Amino acid sequence: MINKQNLGSQTAKNGFKNEREIAEKFNDWVADTEARLWLEAMDYNLEKIEEVKAIIISGHKADVQVQVSIKLKEAIDLENLQVKLVRNLKGFNQIDKRWANQYAKLWNIPNNILELIKLYAGELLPTIENPRDKRRMFIDEFSESEQKELVSWLKANKFMIVSDIIKGRGEFVAEWMLVAQKIEENSRWTLKPINFCLNHFGNGEVVITKQGNIKIGHITMQRKGGDGGRKTAQMLQFKINPAELFDV
Repeated sequence: MINKQNLGSQTAKNGFKNEREIAEKFNDWVADTEARLWLEAMDYNLEKIEEVKAIIISGHKADVQVQVSIKLKEAIDLENLQVKLVRNLKGFNQIDKRWANQYAKLWNIPNNILELIKLYAGELLPTIENPRDKRRMFIDEFSESEQKELVSWLKANKFMIVSDIIKGRGEFVAEWMLVAQKIEENSRWTLKPINFCLNHFGNGEVVITKQGNIKIGHITMQRKGGDGGRKTAQMLQFKINPAELFDV
């Protein structure tokens, strides 16, 4: 019997290239071993399934929507999967990226906290002499009271933040997270309910790291950076290591 709530790491003979390949495996569920395991993990009785149709979703937390038709049942079940393909098991994966004002609207961020976030991301220039980076400020360069204000606000809104950046809101919220190694053969994969993922990645304190960034449990908050110096480097991003789910 498969543990539906905590499906462990499984080995697949062939690797996983992209989200479209995941959808194709679901569409070939009658013959595809992994797809059958995934459906069982979602608590479906394979003998009662009439049809499975998977489609790619863009611009939402879910990447693949799986539509399951059950025999003698008029309704169609919908399962939204967030797919994370990883090569390096110790690498990080961007889970959400937006401008500070977009997060302010989403989370009703007060102006004093928003200003700190913009200083951190580089939308506002440093207000101190000799910053480590002339383009922005690190969290540990804020005054002690400002650091406490920011950490306190993040702690008070931690559940909402973690839910929005991992699960999302609206029609296409992610209900499952499928993590697969992006290699050609003997790939590993694991499928977890999204609430399991929220608990895992959100578990832990809100702390300022030695690098001057923020950790919210297992989630890193940081300035996006890069982008050849373009303005989009000033966006705020949140990152996780999806491969952690192989071991929990």
